[in-house]
Amino acid sequence: MRILVTGGAGFIGSHVVERLAAAGHEVRVLDLVPVEGVEADVEAVEGDVRDAAAVARALAGMDAVCHQAAKVGLGLDLDDAPDYVGRNDLGTAVLLAAMGRAGIGRLVLASSMVVYGEGSAHCAEHGEVVPGPRPVEALAAGRFEPPCPRCGRDVTPGRITEEAAPDPRNVYAATKLAQEHLAGAWARATGGVATALRYHNVYGPRMPLDTPYAGVAAIFRSMLRAGQAPRVFEDGGQRRDFIHVHDVAAANLTALAREGVGLRAYNVATGTPHTVGEMATALSRAYGGPKPIVTGEYRLGDVRHITASAARLTEELGWRAEVGFTEGMGEFAEGVVEAL
Repeated sequence: MRILVTGGAGFIGSHVVERLAAAGHEVRVLDLVPVEGVEADVEAVEGDVRDAAAVARALAGMDAVCHQAAKVGLGLDLDDAPDYVGRNDLGTAVLLAAMGRAGIGRLVLASSMVVYGEGSAHCAEHGEVVPGPRPVEALAAGRFEPPCPRCGRDVTPGRITEEAAPDPRNVYAATKLAQEHLAGAWARATGGVATALRYHNVYGPRMPLDTPYAGVAAIFRSMLRAGQAPRVFEDGGQRRDFIHVHDVAAANLTALAREGVGLRAYNVATGTPHTVGEMATALSRAYGGPKPIVTGEYRLGDVRHITASAARLTEELGWRAEVGFTEGMGEFAEGVVEAL
């Protein structure tokens, strides 16, 4: 199969490129920056996914698209909103329109866990509930656990499934959900196959450094390399599902073979949650650095817990995560930092 990978020079995209090429596919990359450090012989088109002419050139002769190009992270403030919407949503719309004109009917979209918001939880009195956004007054007072939205009692966090109603809580999350809606509209209009992969907390080789948009694992690793203790926000009890980038790349390869028209979303996660504090401790231990410091600080827009069930992806497409938490964090701590 001839596959275009948008954003193929980036962190996740570069691993997707390598996995597809290793499986025997012919891969082309569309990215704003040159493709470097990728262990695969690929064709590259330098250009912006918002540029219709560049997209048309990149799509020529392709059979499918893995759309990884996006502006990621929570952002710094609402002034970032136009750039997020332009890069993520306008870029996706330009790509999908060009795919329609070119007659390309297969899309794998890099979506995100952020479309869910806080995730699911169980209240002893009211059953399954969706906690609301945490008020700044509670965060400032160190009350980090979101209560039941009906009775205010403590809840037990659960693993969210793809049937959960979306609840995006920041600009980035809203743009990722909009990408899914655009992909669904494209699939209905063209009879295409659109597969949205909702990545959970991805880490691994080539992860960006400690920019405002880097993942927390990369920020902690940079602190350790500087001889500093990782600074853990809140009380460190935030639950996440840390998924290795090699498993994410494998999910993209698997998703390309999905049968059936229309949009279908899948969680890409291990199914085994860990806290941010546990992740910081694992990195510190593997690197031999100072123990993490729990700061009590917080960021508005962060959710407390978001962990997933990956059962749909396993049952329907046969994918499952292979890199364990201890193994992956050890490799990540020892790996060479590569800035992309």
